[in-house]
Amino acid sequence: MTSFEQGKGLSVPQRMIDLHSHVLPGIDDGPETIEDSVELARAAVAAGTRTLVATPHVSWTYPNDAETIAELVDRLNARLNAEEVELEVLPGAELAMTRLVDIRSEELSRLSLGGGPWLLVEPPFATTVTGLDALVFDLQRQGHRVLIAHPERCPAFHRNPEMLRELVDGGVLTSITAGSLAGRFGGEVRSFATALAREGLIHNVTSDTHDTVKRPPGVAAELRAAGLEPLADWLIEQVPAAILSGGEIPPRPAVKLPGLQPARAPWWRRRP
Repeated sequence: MTSFEQGKGLSVPQRMIDLHSHVLPGIDDGPETIEDSVELARAAVAAGTRTLVATPHVSWTYPNDAETIAELVDRLNARLNAEEVELEVLPGAELAMTRLVDIRSEELSRLSLGGGPWLLVEPPFATTVTGLDALVFDLQRQGHRVLIAHPERCPAFHRNPEMLRELVDGGVLTSITAGSLAGRFGGEVRSFATALAREGLIHNVTSDTHDTVKRPPGVAAELRAAGLEPLADWLIEQVPAAILSGGEIPPRPAVKLPGLQPARAPWWRRRP
């Protein structure tokens, strides 16, 4: 049974778990103040989100650490409690691939999504990525599990999609930005995101919200427009719940996705 309810012509998720957000104040390219963070949290609740994982950038540009993130999460939750905003904010991080080799495994564990075993890893926005598979498999060897952030926006995966398939075959999951499905990052990104959906290479959809206007929270309209609404519960409730708990990832439901049925040959093996 779906958690989507019809209202004002749009499907509104009622128990959404959003694993990727930039909601903490003054720490990266998200809100500047705690007031901005509260406004963003209210918008997330209005969009149907009940659990929001704060995933500030951990990169060379934003050299954040687990202690700072935890303190800001506590501060924001206290403010939301005081203002009766019914949203649970959990700690996490969006880890730039280029920083992974410099962060100790103990610190990585503290930067995981909600304290579980999963790390949200951001691939570089480059046409060539060297060593991603080795980094990922080394993380897995250390006991971490890897969720790739917005692979549809990584030019290297566009150029070599079989690399992404091999990572997924090795136990990696993918997290797509809802805005990509709506064309907010251009037609090429939208087409690639659709191809990933068609080939069964999407495991989670998030808002990757940064603000209430240009990068707002919520994914309902984007899922419906992309023909993924039959998978909504799995993408935004079941899989993220398993990621946060460290439980077994539930199998993808056997539902029909009109207009998104896979072709006979996977697109990464087709010849021109």
